[in-house]
Amino acid sequence: FGSFAESTCAALVLVAASPDLKDSWAGQMYPMLISSAGIVVGLVTLLTQGIFYKVKDMPDVEKALKGILVISTVLMTPVVIYLSKWCLPEVFSMGPGYEHVKWWYCAVSIMLGLWSGLIIGYVTEYYTSHSYTPVREIAETQ
Repeated sequence: FGSFAESTCAALVLVAASPDLKDSWAGQMYPMLISSAGIVVGLVTLLTQGIFYKVKDMPDVEKALKGILVISTVLMTPVVIYLSKWCLPEVFSMGPGYEHVKWWYCAVSIMLGLWSGLIIGYVTEYYTSHSYTPVREIAETQ
C-alpha cells in the first residue's frame, strides 16, 4: 500500500508542476483516475476469475492466482490507454527539458509497469513454487 500511495502522490506533484496540466481538471485527476480504475479493474478481475479459473482443490489455487495476474493486466491495458488519451493533451510540457511529452508516453510507461509486473509474477512463481523444478531440486537435496 505504501508504494501505491507514494507513487500516486508523486504523480500528483508532477501534474501540479506541469505548466500544461495544472490548469486542466482531467490532467490533474489523471493519477487518481488511473489508481481508481486499478481498484475497479481489480474487483472486476476477482468477479471474472471464477468464470475462467474454477477452484475446487488446492492445486487449482495456483492456476487461479496466475489467472488473476493475467486478467487484471489484460483488463487494465485498454483502460490505461483510454484514460491517457482522454485526460492528457496530445503534447504537453513537464518543464525545462521535457517540453514535448506526448500523451502516449504516459500510457506506455504505465503499461510497461503492468506487463513487467506480470512477467515478474510468473518468474517469481517459477522459482518459488513447488510445482516447478528449481524448488523441487532444492527440496530433494535437503
